[in-house]
Amino acid sequence: MRRREVIALLGGAAGYSIAARAQQPQRIRRIGVLTGGSGPESQGRIAVFLQALGQYGWNEGQNILLEIRQGGGDLEVVRKHAVELASLTPDVIVTIGGTATARVIQATKTVPIIFTIVPDPVGSGFVRSLARPGGNATGFTQFEYSLSGKWLELLKEISPGLTRAAVIRDPNVQAGVAQFAVIQAIASVLEIEVSSIDARQASEIEQDIGDIARHGNAGLIVSSSTNALVHRDLIIALTAQYKLPAVYSQREYVIAGGLVSYAADFSKQFRSAAGYVDRILKGEKPADLPVGSPDKYNLTINLKTAKTTDIAVPPSLLTRADEVIE
Repeated sequence: MRRREVIALLGGAAGYSIAARAQQPQRIRRIGVLTGGSGPESQGRIAVFLQALGQYGWNEGQNILLEIRQGGGDLEVVRKHAVELASLTPDVIVTIGGTATARVIQATKTVPIIFTIVPDPVGSGFVRSLARPGGNATGFTQFEYSLSGKWLELLKEISPGLTRAAVIRDPNVQAGVAQFAVIQAIASVLEIEVSSIDARQASEIEQDIGDIARHGNAGLIVSSSTNALVHRDLIIALTAQYKLPAVYSQREYVIAGGLVSYAADFSKQFRSAAGYVDRILKGEKPADLPVGSPDKYNLTINLKTAKTTDIAVPPSLLTRADEVIE
């Protein structure tokens, strides 16, 4: 065979090889998503996460496949979903809330996990430290526990004559216990009597809110809890019925008709989570990605709710608000 024929043959083969590689479909990466709750707030957070992934070049149906599961506040359902997602061996699992995170970490020690809205990942045993997570999980914290005391201070500012406050919390998770402990410590300084309401039972929530409202000079704090979010509409309806001042741990409550919230911007957190997923899909390890914390907390006030419940929000508080809903 002549030299020029050999070159032509090799060139043709190379061209075929390049074309064949170009025609091969792109590998689809699988991403699991598990939230302990459900409803519009979970859907909104997932939508933000998906939009942010698209900015990194990851688009569902093109190069990623999402496996989304919602627990609806049922611990057994959350556990089953966690085991199911782990068995699919996705490239990464994103968890929303401490309950979902705990169940996924129990289900797998190998699949990378990016958690969001977790109050205390170190104390909960999810990571070794914020700077060096060390295992197969990293992510973003919800707040420092000291923030819980701020909720009671805000409640006292809204209602200066406040002498009693009920705290809706989940006593079966560490975050629920720790938040209540901080609130109790601040309550002794402010000379306020504090009691707790179990976030899991709708009947108990209804009865206890009614009891504290009848005492007068009372208020409500809704701490961070997946179960409290599940009962969000009931809680907001009861505070409106009894015209009870209330401070919430998440903005979603205030958008739905609650009075005041003091919380981080979770939309920002889900955009950051998308960035961590991008890094994981490109080969980085959770152990090498430090846990992120909120750099700002926003005060949101629903002035329309204040007016309909005859609660006078101090002008000084309105001036400090990052968002006022009218």
